[in-house]
This record gives sequence, C-alpha cells and structure tokens, in this order.
Amino acid sequence: MASGSSAETSSLMRDLLRQAGGVAVVDGGLSTELERHGADLNDPLWSAKCLLTSPHLIRKVHLDYLEAGADIIITASYQATIQGFKAKGFSTEESESLLRKSVEIAREARDIYYDRCTQCSSADSGNGRILKRRPILVAASVGSYGAYLADGSEYSGNYGEAMTLGRLKDFHRRRVQILAESGPDLLAFETVPNKLEAQAYAELLEEENMQLPAWFSFNSKDGINVVSGDSLLECATVAESCKKVVAVGINCTPPRFIHGLLTLITQVATKPIIVYPNSGESYDPDRKMWVQNTGVSDEDFVSYVNKWCEAGASLVGGCCRTTPNTIRAIYTTLPNRSTSPPEQ
Repeated sequence: MASGSSAETSSLMRDLLRQAGGVAVVDGGLSTELERHGADLNDPLWSAKCLLTSPHLIRKVHLDYLEAGADIIITASYQATIQGFKAKGFSTEESESLLRKSVEIAREARDIYYDRCTQCSSADSGNGRILKRRPILVAASVGSYGAYLADGSEYSGNYGEAMTLGRLKDFHRRRVQILAESGPDLLAFETVPNKLEAQAYAELLEEENMQLPAWFSFNSKDGINVVSGDSLLECATVAESCKKVVAVGINCTPPRFIHGLLTLITQVATKPIIVYPNSGESYDPDRKMWVQNTGVSDEDFVSYVNKWCEAGASLVGGCCRTTPNTIRAIYTTLPNRSTSPPEQ
C-alpha cells in the first residue's frame, strides 16, 4: 500500500489549492475527446478500450487538458475493471496490467508537459496553450459498479436487492489496491450513484488502511438527491466522515443543478468541494449516445464557474462532453489563475 500519514493525506489537497490561488482546475471529458480523435468506444469497456488499442490517444487528451490549464488529470480507468477485462478474455494478470497502464499514461503525460514547460520561455506559447510549471496531480478514476455493467446503471443507482455492502467491497477491492499501487496522487471515486456504494468505498479505504487520499463525487438528475433517490446530504456525510477523503462533490450532472447541490453539500462538508458537471446534454443509454444540442455552450458553462466558487466549490472542471476549450475557459475565468505566480 501507499505510505504516508493522514496529515500528509489532507495536506496534499490543501497545498494544491494554496498554490493554485484557492481554486484548482480539474480536467474535462475523456471519452468524448477520445472519440473526437477517432477512437471507437462502442464497447462495454468504453474509454478503457483505448488502454488496449490506442494509449497514445489517451496520453494526447491528458496533454491537451494540461495545456488548457488543468491541475488534476483523471486516468482512463473509470470503466476499467478486472471483471470487465476478464469478460473480454483477458487473464487476471493482463487485467491488472491494464489498470496500472492507465496511471502510467497519465504520469507520462505529466512528465511530457513539464518538459514542454521547461522548453518554453513564456507561460503561454501564443496559441492558447498554457505552459506553466505548477503542481499537477494524477487522480486514478474508480467508476461505480453500475459503470462496469455498461447499461447506464450509474445513472440510476438501482443495483437491486441482491447487491450488498460486502459484495460491492469485494467487487472494488483488488482494483482499488492495484490503482493505489500504481503511483497516482489520489483516488477519484466518480459518479457515485447511491449511498451504499459510498459506504462501500469508505469502508474499503479504512479496511485497506489506504494512505492515498481520495475524493467522492456523486451525480444527480433532480438537483436535490443523488440519482438513486438517496439523500445527497446523507451521501456527503459518508464522505465527510471518512478520514481518507480529502474532497467531496458532484460530477456528471447538468450545470443548472450545481448551485443548488453545492448549497446542500456545504451544510455538511468541511472538506474542499469539487464540481465537474457534464455539458448538460442528456444521454440515451439504449443508443449509447449523447443527444445532440441538449447541453450548454462553453460560454454558458463558464458563466456559472465563479458563482460555484462563491457557493463553496474549490475544485472545478468538466465531465462528459466538455472539452479542453471548456477547461481553458474555466482556467482563464478564475481571477487568481492568469495572475498567479508560477511554482518556484
């Protein structure tokens, strides 16, 4: 397991936010960017398929986000599970190797980015690329059990009566161990659809004595509860009470709901709050496609950002259908970023 104390665990996020001027920028959508670069993700493995077929595209998308100003890049492991890889015919060893690869690719992208910063004399290379040496964290993505099912269950949180706390922990345990051992800076438990899975993650982190920090981000489709109908306040309380968790928040939720959800989370959260909404477009799980022209423009998305920060968010990014342009717009709209001094 990764080593370190709980004090070090929480200081990682505090240090990042201090050096980022109070608000850190998270990257944007991965799968839709991979598709834009030509990847075919019509597969139960979704973006994790590129770990097999085109790791260079994953590296390119990570780099695009770093050059757009992201302080945190999230690995291509959201839908990467040992069970999912084995269902496609891979051995346990091959499956674990693919999980490790997701972290390695993100770390490589960070190294390449730092090399580019060293080679560039100014913080902006002139074509909108932000080349500024700063603390950059790699967050290893852990998608929900529903994401592994590849049937849209992470958007309902309805796992049925047979799914228990113990079974969820067993499902996630080895994957979380492998990701943690692969050298990320933190674990990102994303699109958490119900309270049961949040409890499973919290217990898993304690049982494994995980020294790596983590964030929990939930998703909502009504602006009040998480998608299963469980209380967001109760879910956020699970995250808040777990010593390993250093941030709690919302992802893959329409931008129009974020402000109201933030006001709920701030009632229970003392930890930094993270928000990275989707573009607001709706997803058709039957056709496995985003419904075109149902979302907001980058300009509208970014117009929310300072309001979210005023409401308590201190980590802001994007999820599905957001792009490096969205992230660059977030970076440039934050008053502390374009003026903050580079890291010494």
